[in-house]
Amino acid sequence: MKSLHLCLLLGLGLGGGGSLWAAPAPAKLKVSDNKRFLVTGDGQPFFWLGDTAWELFHRLNREEADQYLKDRAQKGFNVVQAVAIAELDGHSVPNAYGHLPLVDLDPTQPSVQDGPNNDYWDHVDFIVNRANELGITVAFLPTWGRFWHDRTNERTPLFTATNAETYGEWLGRRYRDKAIVWVLGGDRPVENDEQKEIIRAMARGLRKSDGGSHLMTFHPPGGQGSSKWFQDDDWLDFNMRQNGHVPDFTDRYSQTRADYDRTPVKPVLDGEPIYEDHPVSFNAKTLGHSISSDVRRPLYWDLFNGAFGHTYGHHSVWQMWAPGRAPINDPLMPWSEAIQQPGAGEMQYARWLLESRPFLTRVPDPDIVVTDRVATSVPGAGRYYFAGTRDTDGTYAMVYAPVGRKFKVRMDKISGPKVKAWWFNPRTGEATAVGEFPNSGEREFNPPNPGEMLDWVLVLDDAGKNYAPPGTRR
Repeated sequence: MKSLHLCLLLGLGLGGGGSLWAAPAPAKLKVSDNKRFLVTGDGQPFFWLGDTAWELFHRLNREEADQYLKDRAQKGFNVVQAVAIAELDGHSVPNAYGHLPLVDLDPTQPSVQDGPNNDYWDHVDFIVNRANELGITVAFLPTWGRFWHDRTNERTPLFTATNAETYGEWLGRRYRDKAIVWVLGGDRPVENDEQKEIIRAMARGLRKSDGGSHLMTFHPPGGQGSSKWFQDDDWLDFNMRQNGHVPDFTDRYSQTRADYDRTPVKPVLDGEPIYEDHPVSFNAKTLGHSISSDVRRPLYWDLFNGAFGHTYGHHSVWQMWAPGRAPINDPLMPWSEAIQQPGAGEMQYARWLLESRPFLTRVPDPDIVVTDRVATSVPGAGRYYFAGTRDTDGTYAMVYAPVGRKFKVRMDKISGPKVKAWWFNPRTGEATAVGEFPNSGEREFNPPNPGEMLDWVLVLDDAGKNYAPPGTRR
């Protein structure tokens, strides 16, 4: 009874849509055999549904961190991205308990005191452990990029190749047995060989002391991907992009497919798309602040163009803004209110959708959609780009329609003689059967809200497979 009570206390909650949800323990992760996805140690697919909580370790106390983590677990997030030495002066401004991460700003001297709960790293331990209890893997950034990249009038960056490797060894030992993924970088470009060697040295240190027990990647600046600098490095297990805070497909989100097509083949993920309630393209005066539809579009664009998962973000949550703190780029509400914004709850529906069909055989396929006489209408451009994905065996295909505009599909992308069609609602996770059709030629479909700026996913199944409704949770 004690273990049952503990499971109920730690792992159960009402997820979005009102379903009862129990958190599984996070598993050790590895790259799939086909190099396109992440899987658990026993080969089960792992859909990365992440949230950017960059200042989690630095700004929240334990009660607040627990509130945040429970909310994210209840909404189906299984990854949280957080930074040990955080961007907002995490090196020199103490955490909620008055502790700093380093002695005298020296990365070779993490500030550790004897006994529990009395130093910075004890607080990080608490959050990592609590996240793992709730089924969440921590995407752990050892430092934000400013501390290995930026040069100021006062001093050179904190990190050198020598101390970065030492710091990496220390972190690797401390968190060797935790459910984490190492994320190097931190929103900065690699501009010279010295900086590249700092990153590689930190990776060596981590690998040396954690024995290769965790996957590793690199968080790049806006509009870039880790592939630009480290595609051929063995330590880079998967590519992370920051497609950034823009709303259109063409300029940024199409680059997910570009990374998917690179060799050597590596899984790809958008680790920082446009945040909810963020100044659109950093230009709120002209473009306003983003809304839930702005964060849903990149979710499906990235996934249908080859990403193995997705990261969501909210502009108040990444910085854990609350009244009394200096705001960065005009957050609209405190983090504790922002965690309830609709976009966060809607992310899990994409996870449910893709987990309800064969997962490790999915590939991007824009040719499912028939190009219209006016190509900027279908497959579309800008905010209105239609994206397609399918199973390699043709047992299913999906088309993301960002707007209520009729379009045609190539039915022969499906393997069986009959095709069962569904509309999947990205705002609710609900599926509605459309009917069964002969598998021949082209067929036109019109989303349930024609002419409206409401997005939909068309799901086409080989009727002979008798798949459950799209989004059915296993």
